Amino acid sequence: MTQKLDTRKLAFVASNNPDAEAARQSLHARYNGVEVDQADVIIALGGDGLMLQTLHANMKNGTPIFGMNHGSIGFLMNRFEEDGLIDRLSQAKLSLLHPLKVIAKTASGETHEALAINEVSLLRETAQAAKLEISIDGRVRMEELICDGVLVATPAGSTAYNLSAHGPILPIDAALLALTPISAFRPRRWRGAVLPEKAQVIIKTQEADKRPVSAVADHAEFRDVIEVEIKQDRSHQLFMLFDADHSLDERILAEQFSP
Repeated sequence: MTQKLDTRKLAFVASNNPDAEAARQSLHARYNGVEVDQADVIIALGGDGLMLQTLHANMKNGTPIFGMNHGSIGFLMNRFEEDGLIDRLSQAKLSLLHPLKVIAKTASGETHEALAINEVSLLRETAQAAKLEISIDGRVRMEELICDGVLVATPAGSTAYNLSAHGPILPIDAALLALTPISAFRPRRWRGAVLPEKAQVIIKTQEADKRPVSAVADHAEFRDVIEVEIKQDRSHQLFMLFDADHSLDERILAEQFSP
């Protein structure tokens, strides 16, 4: 996605890592940093966790975020370098993301809503395996999945928990979602499905008293759910910036060929 960026006002945020905070202070002074609510671009210094937190915190204002790695993995981050930041931003590739909206109903009759940028996961709460019914766009596609859990991942989240659960890696512009089981017992050989990004997924728990299940949307967790609806929320637009020579598309492609 190509778009002319205004980079006159930069805000800098950092994780709790002391090195990241020191870098934030240095960059803030060097580039005349402003407050986040005044920024044209937000520079996030940390790891993927900080990037998710920054995206969530700025969900409503749509300010582009350029991450620089000061964490462990930093898949969603660019390399850290203090020099030439304005030039990097002017040449950066802009990726547009839409979060997933989850509506979770619990056994106590409560209804909760949350947004997820990476994935929505349903996970067993006890030693008992979960029993789940999965519907796509109003049609039951799997009457009973016995498993540790299941998740629905966005393209941005497809290289996170989804990949660890042997789900597919999705290019950032693929207009797809990954539906991936976690340790499926029955049907044992089911490896999940790739869905259109506009698909509505409804997952119902079976034998909820005996087999309690929690729903997790990024950092939000709801216990003892009996039904979870998951659908892309196009009313929110999230913009991430990547160096032109190392875009998120390139990272996703490279990850598929990594040892």
